[in-house]
Amino acid sequence: TSAYNPMLEDELAEVMEIEKKQRKIFSNLLQEMVAEGLVIQTRKKRYGVPERMGLIVGRLQGHAKGFGFIISDIADVEDVFIPSNLMNGAMNLDRVIARINQVNTSTRRAEGEVIRILERANKEIVGTYEDSRNFGFVIPDDNKIIIDVFIPKADSNGAKHGDKVVCEITEWPDQRRNPEGKII
Repeated sequence: TSAYNPMLEDELAEVMEIEKKQRKIFSNLLQEMVAEGLVIQTRKKRYGVPERMGLIVGRLQGHAKGFGFIISDIADVEDVFIPSNLMNGAMNLDRVIARINQVNTSTRRAEGEVIRILERANKEIVGTYEDSRNFGFVIPDDNKIIIDVFIPKADSNGAKHGDKVVCEITEWPDQRRNPEGKII
């Protein structure tokens, strides 16, 4: 089999015989496809099909123990296991792109890591407010969301320790940081 080479936008337009006056529409369509995860844009501005690049696009199914599985958008593609240290700030039910790193020889299951978050699912989180001297935390009721939401004191909206609250995420988590929010 020949190696798969993602192409530059101009190369794609040429191969597809897109006329000059249609280029703007083509460009916009390409960006929409990138936003939906149908096409991947690499750091070198090349476009390719995720499945041909060892990537999977789908919804993350979190687990209370911290790991997750990506349920592919494509029906007959097997789920990919994501260890907790390779979630990279993704949360339960987010739409993500993951790189498949290996196939576990004992379970025969593909394992990978989240490389891009396409769409966040949990804009608001219900949980219990825990107060400390300088800030607060919301511990999510949903046990598939395993990271607490950091609440600056100014954003606690009068919540008291132990209150059941709804918080809005104001900053999304990454590898090293909890999400941040405000009590609404």
